[in-house]
Order: sequence, then C-alpha cells, then structure tokens
Amino acid sequence: MNNIQWTPIIGMAVGLVLGMAGAFGGLGAFLLVLVLGAVGFLIGRVVETGEINLSPRRK
Repeated sequence: MNNIQWTPIIGMAVGLVLGMAGAFGGLGAFLLVLVLGAVGFLIGRVVETGEINLSPRRK
C-alpha cells in the first residue's frame, strides 16, 4: 500500500475543481482557479525543494 501513485489522483482532483469552477462560476472563476493553482504549485515546489525547478523528478 506504500506504492500509491499520487500524481493521477491529484490531477483528477484538480480537474474536478476546475470543472466545478467553470460550471458554477463561468470563465472568470475557471481562470482564477487555474492561476491560483499554478501559483500554489510553484510555492509548493519552492517549499519542498528550496528552489524553482520545473523539470520532472528523476529517480
């Protein structure tokens, strides 16, 4: 159970949130959620790694 792939689950959750924002708030809400999600992603990367590196992780 420790081998869970989180990327597809997170992607699905983000897609659902963007879909709800688009359905109930229109294009403006959709774009706002999209931009704030990207900013949150960048902040999370900086907190996690201490630098801005948008290249995929290598194992």
